[in-house]
Amino acid sequence: MTNDAQQQHYKKLQTLLKELPWYVEEYIHHKRRKLSAASLLNYAHDYKIFFNWLHAEHLHMDEIKNVPLDLLESLTVQQVEGFLSFLQYQLNNKEITVNRKLSALKSLFNYLQNIAETRDLKPYLNRNVMAKIEFNELKDSMETIANKMEGKILLGDEYESFRQFIAFEYGQLFKDNKKIVNFHTLNRERDTAIVSLILGSGLRLSEVVNLDLDDIDHSKFTARVIRKGNKEQYVYFSKLAMDDLQEYLKIRVERYKIDKTNKALFVAAAMGPKGKLRRLTGRSIEKLIEKYATAFGKPSLSVHKLRHSFATRYHAEINDVPKLRRQLGHSSIQTTMIYTHISNDDLKHAVDKMDIPKDDV
Repeated sequence: MTNDAQQQHYKKLQTLLKELPWYVEEYIHHKRRKLSAASLLNYAHDYKIFFNWLHAEHLHMDEIKNVPLDLLESLTVQQVEGFLSFLQYQLNNKEITVNRKLSALKSLFNYLQNIAETRDLKPYLNRNVMAKIEFNELKDSMETIANKMEGKILLGDEYESFRQFIAFEYGQLFKDNKKIVNFHTLNRERDTAIVSLILGSGLRLSEVVNLDLDDIDHSKFTARVIRKGNKEQYVYFSKLAMDDLQEYLKIRVERYKIDKTNKALFVAAAMGPKGKLRRLTGRSIEKLIEKYATAFGKPSLSVHKLRHSFATRYHAEINDVPKLRRQLGHSSIQTTMIYTHISNDDLKHAVDKMDIPKDDV
Protein backbone atom coordinates (compact mmCIF):
# COMPACT_ATOMS: atom_id res chain seq x y z
CA MET A 1 0.00 0.00 0.00
CA THR A 2 1.55 3.28 -1.10
CA ASN A 3 1.97 6.15 1.33
CA ASP A 4 2.54 8.80 -1.36
CA ALA A 5 -0.95 10.27 -1.23
CA GLN A 6 -1.03 10.15 2.56
CA GLN A 7 2.33 11.89 2.79
CA GLN A 8 1.14 14.63 0.44
CA HIS A 9 -1.94 15.17 2.62
CA TYR A 10 0.24 15.39 5.73
CA LYS A 11 2.52 17.96 4.08
CA LYS A 12 -0.47 20.11 3.16
CA LEU A 13 -1.87 19.62 6.65
CA GLN A 14 1.35 20.76 8.33
CA THR A 15 1.46 23.87 6.15
CA LEU A 16 -2.16 24.71 6.95
CA LEU A 17 -1.73 24.15 10.69
CA LYS A 18 0.88 26.90 10.80
CA GLU A 19 -1.92 29.36 10.01
CA LEU A 20 -4.25 28.04 12.73
CA PRO A 21 -4.28 28.40 16.54
CA TRP A 22 -2.06 26.09 18.60
CA TYR A 23 -5.00 24.23 20.13
CA VAL A 24 -6.21 23.20 16.66
CA GLU A 25 -2.85 21.57 15.98
CA GLU A 26 -3.05 19.83 19.35
CA TYR A 27 -6.53 18.54 18.49
CA ILE A 28 -5.38 17.31 15.06
CA HIS A 29 -2.50 15.39 16.68
CA HIS A 30 -5.02 13.89 19.09
CA LYS A 31 -7.14 12.60 16.18
CA ARG A 32 -4.26 11.25 14.06
CA ARG A 33 -4.66 7.68 15.28
CA LYS A 34 -8.34 7.62 14.38
CA LEU A 35 -8.66 9.65 11.16
CA SER A 36 -6.92 9.55 7.80
CA ALA A 37 -4.67 12.37 6.65
CA ALA A 38 -7.31 13.37 4.07
CA SER A 39 -10.00 13.66 6.77
CA LEU A 40 -7.71 15.69 9.04
CA LEU A 41 -6.89 18.01 6.14
CA ASN A 42 -10.61 18.55 5.52
CA TYR A 43 -11.08 19.38 9.21
CA ALA A 44 -8.27 21.91 9.05
CA HIS A 45 -9.81 23.57 5.98
CA ASP A 46 -13.14 23.80 7.80
CA TYR A 47 -11.47 25.41 10.82
CA LYS A 48 -9.69 27.95 8.61
CA ILE A 49 -13.05 29.01 7.13
CA PHE A 50 -14.44 29.43 10.66
CA PHE A 51 -11.51 31.46 11.99
CA ASN A 52 -11.45 33.64 8.86
CA TRP A 53 -15.13 34.33 9.46
CA LEU A 54 -14.38 35.41 13.03
CA HIS A 55 -11.85 37.86 11.59
CA ALA A 56 -14.23 39.13 8.90
CA GLU A 57 -16.93 39.73 11.52
CA HIS A 58 -14.42 41.78 13.59
CA LEU A 59 -14.72 39.33 16.47
CA HIS A 60 -10.93 38.96 16.33
CA MET A 61 -8.68 41.54 14.66
CA ASP A 62 -5.30 39.80 14.86
CA GLU A 63 -4.02 36.88 12.73
CA ILE A 64 -6.31 33.88 12.94
CA LYS A 65 -3.54 31.76 14.49
CA ASN A 66 -3.79 34.04 17.53
CA VAL A 67 -7.50 33.51 18.21
CA PRO A 68 -7.59 32.91 22.00
CA LEU A 69 -9.55 30.21 23.76
CA ASP A 70 -11.56 32.75 25.72
CA LEU A 71 -13.03 34.08 22.47
CA LEU A 72 -14.36 30.62 21.66
CA GLU A 73 -15.75 30.39 25.18
CA SER A 74 -17.59 33.71 24.81
CA LEU A 75 -19.24 33.02 21.43
CA THR A 76 -23.02 33.21 21.51
CA VAL A 77 -25.51 30.86 19.89
CA GLN A 78 -26.62 33.73 17.64
CA GLN A 79 -23.06 34.29 16.42
CA VAL A 80 -22.57 30.61 15.58
CA GLU A 81 -25.93 30.54 13.78
CA GLY A 82 -24.66 33.55 11.84
CA PHE A 83 -21.62 31.55 10.75
CA LEU A 84 -23.82 28.67 9.60
CA SER A 85 -25.96 31.10 7.62
CA PHE A 86 -22.78 32.47 6.06
CA LEU A 87 -21.85 28.96 4.94
CA GLN A 88 -25.26 28.29 3.45
CA TYR A 89 -26.17 31.62 1.85
CA GLN A 90 -22.83 33.25 1.02
CA LEU A 91 -20.64 30.22 0.33
CA ASN A 92 -23.63 28.32 -1.12
CA ASN A 93 -22.88 25.21 0.90
CA LYS A 94 -25.60 22.57 0.81
CA GLU A 95 -27.25 21.63 4.08
CA ILE A 96 -25.34 18.35 4.23
CA THR A 97 -22.06 20.28 3.79
CA VAL A 98 -23.03 22.74 6.54
CA ASN A 99 -23.71 19.75 8.79
CA ARG A 100 -20.27 18.35 8.03
CA LYS A 101 -18.54 21.62 8.91
CA LEU A 102 -20.64 21.93 12.07
CA SER A 103 -19.68 18.37 13.00
CA ALA A 104 -16.00 19.29 12.66
CA LEU A 105 -16.49 22.28 14.97
CA LYS A 106 -18.48 20.24 17.47
CA SER A 107 -15.65 17.71 17.60
CA LEU A 108 -13.03 20.42 18.19
CA PHE A 109 -15.04 22.17 20.90
CA ASN A 110 -15.82 18.86 22.60
CA TYR A 111 -12.10 18.13 22.73
CA LEU A 112 -11.38 21.54 24.23
CA GLN A 113 -14.06 21.13 26.89
CA ASN A 114 -14.04 17.44 27.77
CA ILE A 115 -10.67 15.95 26.80
CA ALA A 116 -7.86 18.53 26.79
CA GLU A 117 -6.48 19.63 30.17
CA THR A 118 -4.25 22.40 31.41
CA ARG A 119 -1.33 21.68 33.72
CA ASP A 120 -3.58 22.15 36.73
CA LEU A 121 -6.05 19.62 35.25
CA LYS A 122 -8.68 22.12 34.17
CA PRO A 123 -10.46 22.01 30.78
CA TYR A 124 -9.46 24.44 28.05
CA LEU A 125 -13.09 25.55 27.76
CA ASN A 126 -15.65 25.78 30.54
CA ARG A 127 -18.46 26.70 28.17
CA ASN A 128 -19.10 24.93 24.86
CA VAL A 129 -21.46 26.89 22.61
CA MET A 130 -21.32 24.25 19.86
CA ALA A 131 -23.08 21.77 22.15
CA LYS A 132 -26.15 24.02 21.90
CA ILE A 133 -26.23 24.09 18.10
CA GLU A 134 -28.41 21.57 16.26
CA PHE A 135 -27.67 20.07 12.87
CA ASN A 136 -29.77 20.97 9.85
CA GLU A 137 -32.60 18.54 9.37
CA LEU A 138 -32.01 17.15 5.91
CA LYS A 139 -35.09 17.35 3.75
CA ASP A 140 -34.46 14.25 1.66
CA SER A 141 -35.50 10.93 3.16
CA MET A 142 -33.59 7.76 2.40
CA GLU A 143 -36.23 6.87 -0.17
CA THR A 144 -35.77 10.23 -1.92
CA ILE A 145 -31.98 9.87 -1.97
CA ALA A 146 -32.32 6.35 -3.29
CA ASN A 147 -34.74 7.40 -6.03
CA LYS A 148 -32.39 10.17 -7.15
CA MET A 149 -29.51 7.71 -7.20
CA GLU A 150 -31.36 4.99 -9.09
CA GLY A 151 -31.35 6.79 -12.44
CA LYS A 152 -27.60 7.43 -12.22
CA ILE A 153 -26.28 3.93 -11.52
CA LEU A 154 -26.01 0.65 -13.41
CA LEU A 155 -28.85 -1.80 -12.91
CA GLY A 156 -29.56 -5.30 -14.24
CA ASP A 157 -27.90 -6.09 -17.55
CA GLU A 158 -26.14 -2.71 -17.60
CA TYR A 159 -23.32 -4.07 -15.44
CA GLU A 160 -22.07 -6.43 -18.12
CA SER A 161 -23.06 -4.11 -20.97
CA PHE A 162 -20.86 -1.32 -19.60
CA ARG A 163 -17.97 -3.68 -19.02
CA GLN A 164 -18.22 -5.08 -22.56
CA PHE A 165 -18.49 -1.56 -23.94
CA ILE A 166 -15.16 -0.59 -22.36
CA ALA A 167 -13.44 -3.83 -23.33
CA PHE A 168 -14.52 -3.89 -26.98
CA GLU A 169 -17.27 -1.61 -28.25
CA TYR A 170 -15.75 1.78 -27.41
CA GLY A 171 -12.95 1.27 -29.93
CA GLN A 172 -15.39 0.10 -32.58
CA LEU A 173 -17.60 3.13 -31.97
CA PHE A 174 -14.70 5.44 -32.85
CA LYS A 175 -13.03 3.21 -35.46
CA ASP A 176 -12.61 6.15 -37.86
CA ASN A 177 -10.56 8.11 -35.32
CA LYS A 178 -7.10 6.53 -35.29
CA LYS A 179 -5.92 8.47 -32.23
CA ILE A 180 -8.87 7.35 -30.11
CA VAL A 181 -8.59 3.75 -31.34
CA ASN A 182 -4.87 3.60 -30.55
CA PHE A 183 -5.37 5.04 -27.07
CA HIS A 184 -8.19 2.58 -26.38
CA THR A 185 -6.10 -0.33 -27.67
CA LEU A 186 -3.29 0.69 -25.31
CA ASN A 187 -5.46 0.96 -22.20
CA ARG A 188 -8.55 -1.21 -22.67
CA GLU A 189 -7.36 -4.11 -20.46
CA ARG A 190 -6.38 -1.69 -17.71
CA ASP A 191 -9.59 0.33 -17.93
CA THR A 192 -11.76 -2.79 -18.02
CA ALA A 193 -9.96 -4.14 -14.95
CA ILE A 194 -10.52 -0.88 -13.04
CA VAL A 195 -14.24 -0.74 -13.79
CA SER A 196 -14.68 -4.46 -13.20
CA LEU A 197 -12.88 -4.20 -9.85
CA ILE A 198 -15.08 -1.34 -8.61
CA LEU A 199 -18.26 -3.03 -9.86
CA GLY A 200 -17.11 -6.27 -8.25
CA SER A 201 -16.08 -4.89 -4.87
CA GLY A 202 -17.45 -1.39 -4.21
CA LEU A 203 -13.98 0.03 -3.51
CA ARG A 204 -13.61 3.79 -3.15
CA LEU A 205 -11.66 5.76 -5.74
CA SER A 206 -8.77 6.46 -3.33
CA GLU A 207 -8.60 2.78 -2.43
CA VAL A 208 -8.29 1.77 -6.09
CA VAL A 209 -5.64 4.43 -6.75
CA ASN A 210 -3.46 3.29 -3.86
CA LEU A 211 -3.52 -0.43 -4.66
CA ASP A 212 -0.14 -2.10 -5.11
CA LEU A 213 0.56 -5.45 -6.75
CA ASP A 214 1.16 -7.07 -3.36
CA ASP A 215 -2.24 -5.94 -2.10
CA ILE A 216 -4.05 -8.43 -4.33
CA ASP A 217 -4.52 -11.97 -3.02
CA HIS A 218 -5.13 -14.05 -6.14
CA SER A 219 -6.21 -17.15 -4.23
CA LYS A 220 -8.68 -15.49 -1.86
CA PHE A 221 -9.95 -12.81 -4.29
CA THR A 222 -9.26 -10.01 -1.83
CA ALA A 223 -7.64 -6.58 -1.97
CA ARG A 224 -5.85 -5.06 1.03
CA VAL A 225 -6.91 -1.44 1.47
CA ILE A 226 -6.61 1.31 4.05
CA ARG A 227 -10.10 2.55 4.76
CA LYS A 228 -11.26 5.76 6.40
CA GLY A 229 -9.79 6.12 9.85
CA ASN A 230 -6.57 4.40 8.67
CA LYS A 231 -8.12 0.97 9.17
CA GLU A 232 -6.63 -1.90 7.19
CA GLN A 233 -9.17 -4.24 5.66
CA TYR A 234 -9.21 -7.12 3.18
CA VAL A 235 -12.06 -6.54 0.76
CA TYR A 236 -13.50 -9.32 -1.37
CA PHE A 237 -14.07 -8.87 -5.09
CA SER A 238 -15.79 -10.95 -7.77
CA LYS A 239 -14.33 -13.72 -9.95
CA LEU A 240 -15.10 -11.66 -13.05
CA ALA A 241 -13.08 -8.78 -11.59
CA MET A 242 -10.20 -11.20 -10.96
CA ASP A 243 -10.40 -12.48 -14.54
CA ASP A 244 -10.20 -8.93 -15.91
CA LEU A 245 -7.41 -8.06 -13.49
CA GLN A 246 -5.35 -11.04 -14.60
CA GLU A 247 -5.83 -10.10 -18.26
CA TYR A 248 -4.45 -6.65 -17.43
CA LEU A 249 -1.53 -8.08 -15.45
CA LYS A 250 -0.51 -10.21 -18.44
CA ILE A 251 0.21 -7.09 -20.49
CA ARG A 252 1.08 -4.61 -17.72
CA VAL A 253 4.89 -4.88 -17.79
CA GLU A 254 5.45 -5.09 -21.53
CA ARG A 255 2.68 -2.70 -22.57
CA TYR A 256 3.63 0.07 -20.12
CA LYS A 257 7.40 -0.60 -20.04
CA ILE A 258 7.40 -0.92 -16.28
CA ASP A 259 10.45 -1.21 -14.10
CA LYS A 260 10.20 -4.15 -11.71
CA THR A 261 10.57 -1.81 -8.74
CA ASN A 262 7.27 -0.10 -9.62
CA LYS A 263 4.66 -1.78 -7.42
CA ALA A 264 1.67 0.38 -8.40
CA LEU A 265 -1.18 -1.82 -9.63
CA PHE A 266 -2.69 0.65 -12.08
CA VAL A 267 -0.25 2.79 -14.04
CA ALA A 268 -0.36 5.47 -16.73
CA ALA A 269 1.80 5.43 -19.84
CA ALA A 270 4.69 7.90 -19.93
CA MET A 271 3.85 11.17 -21.71
CA GLY A 272 6.41 12.52 -24.20
CA PRO A 273 9.99 11.33 -24.89
CA LYS A 274 11.15 12.13 -21.35
CA GLY A 275 7.91 11.28 -19.63
CA LYS A 276 7.96 9.18 -16.50
CA LEU A 277 5.72 6.20 -15.90
CA ARG A 278 3.49 6.91 -12.91
CA ARG A 279 0.72 5.54 -10.75
CA LEU A 280 -2.65 6.31 -12.30
CA THR A 281 -4.16 9.25 -10.37
CA GLY A 282 -7.66 9.56 -9.03
CA ARG A 283 -8.44 12.36 -11.46
CA SER A 284 -7.26 10.21 -14.38
CA ILE A 285 -9.62 7.40 -13.33
CA GLU A 286 -12.48 9.89 -12.97
CA LYS A 287 -11.82 11.20 -16.48
CA LEU A 288 -11.67 7.77 -18.08
CA ILE A 289 -14.98 6.79 -16.44
CA GLU A 290 -16.54 10.06 -17.63
CA LYS A 291 -15.29 9.34 -21.15
CA TYR A 292 -16.73 5.84 -21.30
CA ALA A 293 -19.97 6.80 -19.51
CA THR A 294 -20.70 9.60 -21.97
CA ALA A 295 -20.05 7.37 -24.97
CA PHE A 296 -22.16 4.61 -23.34
CA GLY A 297 -25.10 7.00 -23.11
CA LYS A 298 -25.10 7.36 -19.33
CA PRO A 299 -23.15 10.61 -18.71
CA SER A 300 -24.22 10.85 -15.06
CA LEU A 301 -22.26 7.69 -14.27
CA SER A 302 -19.15 8.34 -12.18
CA VAL A 303 -16.63 6.39 -10.13
CA HIS A 304 -18.76 6.85 -7.03
CA LYS A 305 -21.86 5.76 -8.93
CA LEU A 306 -20.05 2.53 -9.85
CA ARG A 307 -19.60 1.96 -6.11
CA HIS A 308 -23.31 2.64 -5.63
CA SER A 309 -24.04 0.21 -8.46
CA PHE A 310 -22.10 -2.55 -6.69
CA ALA A 311 -23.86 -1.85 -3.38
CA THR A 312 -27.30 -1.94 -4.98
CA ARG A 313 -26.61 -5.25 -6.70
CA TYR A 314 -25.03 -6.74 -3.57
CA HIS A 315 -28.06 -5.86 -1.46
CA ALA A 316 -30.46 -7.23 -4.08
CA GLU A 317 -28.65 -10.57 -4.21
CA ILE A 318 -27.35 -11.00 -0.64
CA ASN A 319 -29.75 -8.84 1.42
CA ASP A 320 -27.37 -8.61 4.37
CA VAL A 321 -26.89 -5.00 5.47
CA PRO A 322 -24.16 -5.66 8.10
CA LYS A 323 -22.05 -7.54 5.54
CA LEU A 324 -22.61 -4.82 2.96
CA ARG A 325 -21.61 -2.19 5.51
CA ARG A 326 -18.32 -4.00 6.11
CA GLN A 327 -17.71 -4.49 2.40
CA LEU A 328 -18.17 -0.77 1.72
CA GLY A 329 -16.28 0.34 4.81
CA HIS A 330 -19.12 2.50 6.14
CA SER A 331 -18.69 3.78 9.69
CA SER A 332 -22.46 4.19 10.10
CA ILE A 333 -25.05 1.58 9.18
CA GLN A 334 -27.45 4.43 8.35
CA THR A 335 -25.36 5.19 5.27
CA THR A 336 -25.64 1.59 4.15
CA MET A 337 -29.41 1.57 4.68
CA ILE A 338 -29.86 3.83 1.62
CA TYR A 339 -29.35 0.80 -0.61
CA THR A 340 -32.29 -0.99 0.95
CA HIS A 341 -34.53 1.60 -0.71
CA ILE A 342 -33.26 1.17 -4.26
CA SER A 343 -35.15 -1.09 -6.67
CA ASN A 344 -37.43 -2.43 -3.96
CA ASP A 345 -39.35 -4.78 -6.26
CA ASP A 346 -41.07 -6.58 -3.36
CA LEU A 347 -42.59 -3.31 -2.15
CA LYS A 348 -43.62 -2.34 -5.68
CA HIS A 349 -45.22 -5.74 -6.21
CA ALA A 350 -47.13 -5.43 -2.93
CA VAL A 351 -48.46 -2.01 -3.90
CA ASP A 352 -49.43 -3.23 -7.39
CA LYS A 353 -51.36 -6.13 -5.84
CA MET A 354 -53.58 -3.64 -3.99
CA ASP A 355 -55.29 -2.80 -7.28
CA ILE A 356 -56.00 -6.44 -8.14
CA PRO A 357 -59.41 -7.85 -7.13
CA LYS A 358 -59.01 -10.33 -4.27
CA ASP A 359 -60.38 -13.17 -6.37
CA ASP A 360 -57.53 -12.66 -8.82
CA VAL A 361 -54.70 -12.68 -6.26
